[in-house]
Amino acid sequence: MPAAQPVSKAERDALFVELYNEFHQPIFGYVFRLLRDRERAEDVVQEAFTKAYRALDRLDGDANYRAWLYRIATNTAYDRLRRQRLIAWLPLLESDGEPALRYSQDDDCELNIQVQQVLDQLPIRYRAPLLLYSVAGLSTAEIARVLGISRSGVKMRLLRARRMFIEAHGKGE
Repeated sequence: MPAAQPVSKAERDALFVELYNEFHQPIFGYVFRLLRDRERAEDVVQEAFTKAYRALDRLDGDANYRAWLYRIATNTAYDRLRRQRLIAWLPLLESDGEPALRYSQDDDCELNIQVQQVLDQLPIRYRAPLLLYSVAGLSTAEIARVLGISRSGVKMRLLRARRMFIEAHGKGE
C-alpha cells in the first residue's frame, strides 16, 4: 500500500494507478452487492474513483487509503440510492460475529435468496456496516471512518443488525 502522499502530478498519477489496481475489484464487488446492478455499479465505481483522483492532493499523507476509498464509494452509492430508492445486499453475520456467508457463484441460490430477503428488511443504517464487515472485510475502525460514526457506534449497529437478522430470519422459517 502506498506510504506517502504524492508531491508531483506524476507521483499522484502513479499513486492513483496503484490504488485503482489494488482496490477497484473489491470496491466494485461491494458496490455491486449494494446496487445489485452491474451497469449502475460500474458507473458508481467510476464516479468514486474520479472523485478520489480529484481529492488525492487533499488527502493526509498517512491516511488509510482503503477506508477512504470505501467511504467515497459508499457516499457515491448512497447518493445514487437516494435518487433511485433501490437497495439489495447479500451479507450474513452469525451470532458469534464472524462472517457466515460470502458471496460465491457456487453458493446455494435458494439460501442466497432467503438471506437477501431477510436483509432487505433491515434498515440501511444496519445493512451498511454489516456489508462492510462481512463482505468487504473491513475492521470496525475502518467502518467507523467509512460511515463517519464512532467505533462503538459501528459495534452497536453490527450487534443490532445481527439481532434483527436473527429475529427476521426466525419469522421466515
